[in-house]
Amino acid sequence: MSTRMKIGLGLYPNLLTPENYRFARQAGATHIVAHLPGFARRPGRGLPPEQVWTYDELAELKRGMHREGLEFAAIENFEVEHWYDVLLDGPKRDVQMEGLKQLLRTMGRLGIGVMGYSFSLVNVWGRVVVNRARGGASSPGYIAALAPEETEVPLGNVWNTVYDPQAPPGTLGQVSEETMWDRLRRFLEELVPVAEEAGVRLAMHPADPPLPTLRGTGRLVYKPEHYQRLLDLVPSYYNAAEFCQGTIAEMDGEMDVYQAIQSYTAQGRIAYVHLRNVKGRVPEYYETFIDDGDVDMVRALRLYYENGFDGVLIPDHSPEMSCAAPWHAGMAYALGWMRAAIQMIERGD
Repeated sequence: MSTRMKIGLGLYPNLLTPENYRFARQAGATHIVAHLPGFARRPGRGLPPEQVWTYDELAELKRGMHREGLEFAAIENFEVEHWYDVLLDGPKRDVQMEGLKQLLRTMGRLGIGVMGYSFSLVNVWGRVVVNRARGGASSPGYIAALAPEETEVPLGNVWNTVYDPQAPPGTLGQVSEETMWDRLRRFLEELVPVAEEAGVRLAMHPADPPLPTLRGTGRLVYKPEHYQRLLDLVPSYYNAAEFCQGTIAEMDGEMDVYQAIQSYTAQGRIAYVHLRNVKGRVPEYYETFIDDGDVDMVRALRLYYENGFDGVLIPDHSPEMSCAAPWHAGMAYALGWMRAAIQMIERGD
């Protein structure tokens, strides 16, 4: 089988620099996933935050990556200002949907092939940092007993971000899981045809932490088997999974992580992978070094390979190491391990 799994690195706006591009190449990455929330609010942009990222802005990012020998594989997550009323089904929904369509067309023109997103009102919430990884390294986790008190989401707030500081007092109240599935269905029915025309895959992240409700709001894909419901809403290659293997391993579902990899890669519906290891499951787990958790990562990588996955895998998180550059050291360790393991598997060892 002549597939070639690709190694990438995810970078936030403040990390999208020539130095970090060189670091990524030196550590063995060939692709970048740009996690862009906050990019539209950076000083000196000269455009309001609600203006979707422009062709020129994304083209400049791509040129910077290319200068260091990297490909621009994906954007991860829309700006809150670009789609809050899509999530809330609010009065600006239709205008914001047009902006998202414009963004997909721009990405298509630039050859950026994947748009990752998390269809959630609170995104990631309740995460704590613990020192339980090997050697006492610090890493994120979810420990129910240590999580902050769950309060309802204030008006003018989504994704734990204030988009309207002038919003009246009050909260969103309770929002059901089925309400969120219906909003997601409408989002996909409207956006997938544009994604198909643009050649850009939409890829949804699972619920992190994988709980059925959070702060009174229903969650989507909090069990591995729920991904099938997402994929069946709009059957298309361009409606895909941003397969966060760490989050999948944290879930308490009917499928285990290996069955989930097997099922969704066999269907060709994984756009790219967040590759990390964990110990424990919801409601108590923490992230570990890539070679030191509950998941047999070589077995997992073999399943991707045997089912023809040729997309990008990124170490979305890694425990920070005790040195002058904790994040870089942790990522370099993960990338080096990934490169060695993938080469071994592709050689047939």
